[in-house]
Amino acid sequence: MSAMLHTEDLTIGHGHQAVCAGIDLQVRTGELVALLGVNGIGKSTLLRTLAGLHAPLAGRVTVQGADLATRSARDRARLVSIVLTGRPDTGLLTVDALVALGRQPWTGPWGRLSAADRAVVDAVMERTGTTALRTRALRDLSDGECQQVMVARALVQATPVVLLDEPTAHLDLPNRVRIVRLLRTVVREDAKAVLFSTHDVQLALDLCDRIVLMRRLERPWSGTPDEAIASGALEQAFAGSGIRFDRASGTHRFLP
Repeated sequence: MSAMLHTEDLTIGHGHQAVCAGIDLQVRTGELVALLGVNGIGKSTLLRTLAGLHAPLAGRVTVQGADLATRSARDRARLVSIVLTGRPDTGLLTVDALVALGRQPWTGPWGRLSAADRAVVDAVMERTGTTALRTRALRDLSDGECQQVMVARALVQATPVVLLDEPTAHLDLPNRVRIVRLLRTVVREDAKAVLFSTHDVQLALDLCDRIVLMRRLERPWSGTPDEAIASGALEQAFAGSGIRFDRASGTHRFLP
């Protein structure tokens, strides 16, 4: 599999304050990758930097070999889509209108949808199970429905790389599994590269192809779920958090 998203000696942070340095990361075509780490470790900052929303303090980010820093906002939006954490304030905007906004990088200056654009929107909404929600306002949806809609908007954008910041936060178990299984299907059927942050460790271990662990004072670690457990990297990343990882079974438990 080729590297769709690649970073070279990347340093991320806020202003001049570095959060993590020396990040050499690859997300390959057809891979679903989970980004794990304790709160405040820099997961959201990394995702925003990979999407071009934050400028890197050093190093570079490339998608399909293109350096994002040299690309226009429109070009970046054709390469990377991102779903941020939390429910956006969209007022009375309907689900159909919100999902259709994902086509903006591909439409003309007036943002009018062509028949082909409309077909993409309809197909994605059918695939994500959001067709029945199209006339409703986003603010009236449940958390699970809202997250499905935001994923649909990202897929309508038709980018090779999709980034998601805690897409399973605030969801019950069935909805968490539904979202991750949808992402797993997308990477395989559409040959995309998907990276998402999560606190749901077991879901990441069970359904993802690779794990990226962000660790304090160290470069991120990357490997398969089995390697994350067997090497002790996962246990080290969550040291002191009251979680014990069983290397034999590949599961974890919470200590009293």
